[in-house]
Amino acid sequence: MSAVNPGSTVSLCIMSGKGGVGKTNLALNLGLTLRDMGHRLLLMDCDLGLGNLDVLLGLTPEKNLQDILGGEVKPEDVVLAVEDGLDILPAASGVPELVEMDQNQRDSLFEQLAGLVAGYDFLLMDLGAGISSTVLALARMAQMRIVLVTPEPTSLTDGYAIIKVLNAKFGVRDFCVVVNQASAEESRETFQRLNMACKNFLGFELLHLGHVRLDRTLTQAVIHQTPLARFAPECPASVDIRVLAGRIARYRSENLETIAARRALKEFLPGATARNT
Repeated sequence: MSAVNPGSTVSLCIMSGKGGVGKTNLALNLGLTLRDMGHRLLLMDCDLGLGNLDVLLGLTPEKNLQDILGGEVKPEDVVLAVEDGLDILPAASGVPELVEMDQNQRDSLFEQLAGLVAGYDFLLMDLGAGISSTVLALARMAQMRIVLVTPEPTSLTDGYAIIKVLNAKFGVRDFCVVVNQASAEESRETFQRLNMACKNFLGFELLHLGHVRLDRTLTQAVIHQTPLARFAPECPASVDIRVLAGRIARYRSENLETIAARRALKEFLPGATARNT
């Protein structure tokens, strides 16, 4: 089988049905933790109209994804180095038309990104909340999909909604779940409720990737515009994120050959999963 992805780049997206559940903080700190494990990683801010990864890092990008879509610059000219081994591709903020890109714009973006991601072990995409066409398109292109929820009923309902839409419209059945702001017991109970709904009404089960405890240290890290993984690397939430990063890294190491045979960004086809395409 030919290697269309010779660097075995794993693309994974973090998504949620509703905003405010901690996607961007998880994406950033997960990226830093994978970097600390020796992986090269590109963190892409895919909240295209309300990007804020740069804000959490205290950066002021001169260019962003809007410039790539406008044909003004190449993706590699927009990438910013956060640390050795971790780069970010910033999004625009306050540009609502980017949220609903048409098919031609999305195709152009994916084509331009294909060459860029080849040099990384992971492409980590922080998606916008909800079920816009752009969010759904990006989610179905990824090899791994992480649905982030909290124990709140509204978060569970909205998390189920995005899973249901991706399944109904595109046949996607492969989802990982991370429960944020929860103890281990709360995480198990929350996952069981969501998994049972998917099993009963959609006909498939989810993978429980893990949880991140509620940690007030995160608020201080955000105020200081310093990633939690650097601000307090031994706090409970940082410890939990290391567990998640270890599981993701293990998936890559155990499936290098399979990953090499699948493009890092590829439109999902019914019957395919992150484990067998």
